[in-house]
Amino acid sequence: MSDVIETDVVIIGAGPVGLFAVFELGLLDVKCHLIDILDRAGGQCAELYPEKPIYDIPGFPMVTGQGLVDNLMQQIAPFGPQFHFSRIVNTLEKQADGRFKLTTDVDETFYCKAVVIAAGGGSFQPKRPPVEGIEAYEGKSVFYAVRKMEDFRDQDVVIVGGGDSALDWTLSLEPIARSLTLVHRRPEFKAAPASVNKMQELVAAGRINFLTGQVARLEGEDGQLSVVHLSMASGEATVHATRMLPFFGLTMKLGPVADWGLELNDNLITVDTEKFESSVPGIFAIGDINHYPGKLKLILSGFHEAALMAQAAKAIVSPGERVVFQYTTSSTKLQKKLGVA
Repeated sequence: MSDVIETDVVIIGAGPVGLFAVFELGLLDVKCHLIDILDRAGGQCAELYPEKPIYDIPGFPMVTGQGLVDNLMQQIAPFGPQFHFSRIVNTLEKQADGRFKLTTDVDETFYCKAVVIAAGGGSFQPKRPPVEGIEAYEGKSVFYAVRKMEDFRDQDVVIVGGGDSALDWTLSLEPIARSLTLVHRRPEFKAAPASVNKMQELVAAGRINFLTGQVARLEGEDGQLSVVHLSMASGEATVHATRMLPFFGLTMKLGPVADWGLELNDNLITVDTEKFESSVPGIFAIGDINHYPGKLKLILSGFHEAALMAQAAKAIVSPGERVVFQYTTSSTKLQKKLGVA
């Protein structure tokens, strides 16, 4: 049976704008669940440029992508948002009772009163390695994300890649895998130095294997992997494997959003500039995924959009309730919510 979750608002996308939406909604006592295809919060800031400096966030002469995400996570902590990582929303439908029903690719069902799409330029989709016939193994023994670590327990795991995701999962799965081999096309890595050092210590201790090369072909039956063939400088090598995790980076695609009946403008969701509501009442779009006259694709613009969206979403979640606009600097009520009163 699928998991069924009920909440006030579902936010699709846990990048900076989606995270700040939690704050603005939280001030209005609106509860949120967030869904993201990545395995962590932060969107592009965390995945593509965690150490890149950002200079146009108000109040921060300079902050890194990861630093901004860390601060936002601290800011929204008092509101207890619930995160659902490593999944994608497949369907979005309005129900007879006015609520929305969303389903994900991990057999979850969400019911909510309003939906906020904060998915940047769309959903991140993993790049498929140029390996002939890999499609037959996808979802059975070749995976592009770790949904449940237990699926890799006592398995012979091959991880391919040299970035943070490849190194992070190498370190996380080593304790439970029967065997683990990391494959990268060169001995240098783009991952955090601390992770690289830990990986090299595990190699030296004989707890994992590291091979320099590329995946040439896969062997197995009925989608179940048995052998990974590698192309190396010294020739071809084979590795026994029952699971493979290729981390070849991500591409941006609009994904299932295109099938939800929303008015689009060049693959962006058309919204108004009063509530940042889409053509479907109750579905909002904020951040880089929306379109309106004069739109600027800036994080700070997304923050402004989140604030106005929250006021409109509150009216849907709590119809008839009088909302008095308050400032966090002077409202004791708001400061109590934030835990600073």
